[in-house]
Amino acid sequence: MTEQPTPDPDTALADVDEAVRAELAALRQSIDNIDAAVVHMLAERFKATQRVGTLKAAHRLPPADPTRERDQIGRLRELAAKAHLDPVFAEKFLNFIIAEVIRHHEAIARDGVAGQDDSL
Repeated sequence: MTEQPTPDPDTALADVDEAVRAELAALRQSIDNIDAAVVHMLAERFKATQRVGTLKAAHRLPPADPTRERDQIGRLRELAAKAHLDPVFAEKFLNFIIAEVIRHHEAIARDGVAGQDDSL
């Protein structure tokens, strides 16, 4: 069995019908718009979790809340399934975010409320 050479992505589109290229460009623009929305939503989420971290630090609460995290993962898995998104992927994504939030909360607790970085 011979392997097919991988087409050069820079030249592959040159041989594709203009209508296909236009549709591809439109789809990619939609993806770019969604990516921008995701980034902005994540920024808003992290602003809220920074406030949570500040509140936790001020009251000497632990940075992590395993019960809340478990509940959030379960809720997100249900939402993912209803949206026809792989729940395993959704859980991995949320676990990544949770780990980052905990890291931020630990830094706030360690550095003090006044030392927090408002840009996160």
